[in-house]
Amino acid sequence: MAQHIGILTSGGDCPGLNAAIRGLGKAAREQYGMRVTGFLNGFRGIAQDQTVELDGPMLSGILTDGGTILGTSRDKPHRMPIGGKLLDMTEAVVATYHRHHLDALVCLGGGGTQKNALRLVEAGLNVVTLPKTIDNDIAHTDRSFGFDTALQIATEAIDRLHSTATSHERIIVVEVMGHRAGWLALEAGIAGGADVILLPEMPYQADKIAEAIRSRTQSGKRFSIVVVAEGAMSINEAAEVEALVAARGMADSKKQRAELSEKLCKFHDEHVGHTIRLTRKLEKLTGQETRLTILGHLQRGGTPSAADRVFATWLGTECAQVLDARKYGVMLALQGNRIKHVPISEVAGNKRLVPADHPLVHAGRLVGTSFGV
Repeated sequence: MAQHIGILTSGGDCPGLNAAIRGLGKAAREQYGMRVTGFLNGFRGIAQDQTVELDGPMLSGILTDGGTILGTSRDKPHRMPIGGKLLDMTEAVVATYHRHHLDALVCLGGGGTQKNALRLVEAGLNVVTLPKTIDNDIAHTDRSFGFDTALQIATEAIDRLHSTATSHERIIVVEVMGHRAGWLALEAGIAGGADVILLPEMPYQADKIAEAIRSRTQSGKRFSIVVVAEGAMSINEAAEVEALVAARGMADSKKQRAELSEKLCKFHDEHVGHTIRLTRKLEKLTGQETRLTILGHLQRGGTPSAADRVFATWLGTECAQVLDARKYGVMLALQGNRIKHVPISEVAGNKRLVPADHPLVHAGRLVGTSFGV
């Protein structure tokens, strides 16, 4: 009997989602005779049984579209806002799965989605995931789709900012996304010829950044470009976070752990404006006019790059083959030039971060880029 497959997109939107949906849907339907049902708005859609049939017309003409035709949300099955309360909707998700007689559920998303998918695996569902995020921080895969498009957008922005920085002899600070991983800042910074790149994995010292900029000025360079990952921290801030995490790990009671978790959340909430503070500090330390550009959600939108369309299509069609083989509980990961099937249990809760000795960090140093350390 032909399989019935469910599919949802969860977490932040990004270019390439529709290409993956199309690749999976067309291959599943046309090559393997599967029925494909989409759930709207992430895990909320399967909890509340909001569906759409992904037939030929629905899958046509979406390859180049940004966003996701299914809609998305950051709702978690086990902590979903319902009627002003946080409810565990896992049983409702399981009930919807069985009501539709699904053989498997495919979840497209980032790190949070992998953790939510694992919970559904543990609840007895057949689940397969695809790695989607502009942050490129999903464990066990060299690339996630969405990253290449965001990288191109960030690089183009840096290219454009070069001209205004040169004209006014300014320091231009550019904040890019990436959550707590520095891949987007690292690659966009190198591609855009940034003079300083600040990564979450390498806590910086503001005086070292200022020293690098003053050195450029003394050598006759009239401007500097500083690329900052949104999760970058100073050495003092990183030490504060490390201390809170260590204290939470050693806490004796649930109450103490909750209080320390609340302090960590407060730190990260307040850290959102750190690039503004850094910009002001650099202007004061260098005496040079300094301006800030925060790219924000510009990096998530628009038409996916050719590379993201190709990669997402490849993942989608490979997923159809995995489903046909009835292999479940895995995420499809790019390792080298092959797609591997990694157990979701090995992915969930882990992150792919930039190592301090990564070849791109070394390459940046060799061309004179400062990392603020």
